[in-house]
Amino acid sequence: MVLTTTNSIEGHQIKDYLGIVTGVSTNQKTSFSFKTEKNKQLYRDFINDAKEEAFQDLTDNASKLKANAVVGIRLDIEMSSTSYFFVSVTGTAVKVSL
Repeated sequence: MVLTTTNSIEGHQIKDYLGIVTGVSTNQKTSFSFKTEKNKQLYRDFINDAKEEAFQDLTDNASKLKANAVVGIRLDIEMSSTSYFFVSVTGTAVKVSL
C-alpha cells in the first residue's frame, strides 16, 4: 500500500477514487515531565507509537475499500488540558495503476 501526503503518485495514474479514509489512535494519557532527556525520548516514542497505530488503522480501512494507495494524507495530533491526546490521519483511498 502506497501512503503519501501528495495528491498524486509520480509514475502512476489514479484509476479510481474510492473515498475518504481515516485512522485514529486510541486516546492516550501522558504525564511525562520534559525535564530529562530520557523523558523527552519516552514522549517521542509515545507519539510515534500512537502515529503508527493511526496509520495502521488508515491502511486497514483503505484495504477494506480494495485501495492500493492513499493520497493527500493529513496528520493531526490533538491534546486536551488533562494530558490526553490522540492522533488522527485522513486521506483519499485510491486505486492506482502499478
